[in-house]
Amino acid sequence: MRRLCGIWLAVAALSAQADATVAVCYNYGCAERAQVVFADDELEAADARLRQAGSAAEERALLAGVLGGLYRIAGERSPVGADRAGNLADWGVHGRMDCIDHSTSTTALLELLAARGSLRYHKVLAPARRSRFLFQHFAAVIEELAPPAPLAAPVKVPDHVGLMLFFCDDPGVLADIPPPPVPPPGNPGAQFAVDSWFVNNGEPAVVLPLADWLNGDGPNVQ
Repeated sequence: MRRLCGIWLAVAALSAQADATVAVCYNYGCAERAQVVFADDELEAADARLRQAGSAAEERALLAGVLGGLYRIAGERSPVGADRAGNLADWGVHGRMDCIDHSTSTTALLELLAARGSLRYHKVLAPARRSRFLFQHFAAVIEELAPPAPLAAPVKVPDHVGLMLFFCDDPGVLADIPPPPVPPPGNPGAQFAVDSWFVNNGEPAVVLPLADWLNGDGPNVQ
């Protein structure tokens, strides 16, 4: 009985360790923080979505939605569910988030995904700042990596190749075997802003080239 109890406690401890806690900032300038616990099955669902990516561009598109989903969960467990795009739509509301809150929190979520091995085509950088006239704006940043080595895939050999080799021993027929697919090369080193300040809580984050973001691109929200 004591042994069974010990096994149960060990399993419970492993299950508890599978959850993850992320500090989410709100009420502008990270004035307040909420410790949001994400269950392992919630994170595994995010991992599964990102594993569908076959290129860096696909990973960025999926990542935008995954971050929106994680923020939606955070909004159910903390005041940030009240956050709306920009600063004016939720002015004075408890749980509002400015760009400092978003860039800090989004970077923390990205680092969580990276630590789990969910990001195969990108690494997480420090948040970026842009200054236009008297205004400053911050966003999380990711950098594209060289594509991972493709998994060895079986090559489909046309039926006639084996027959030709058997009957006439013509090695030239091997040219009829199609080459294995080559993944797109991507653009290693390219950097992208990941800006969740542009959207309401739970909506997909905006991901765009960092140079464009620094130049003022993005949805027109205030």
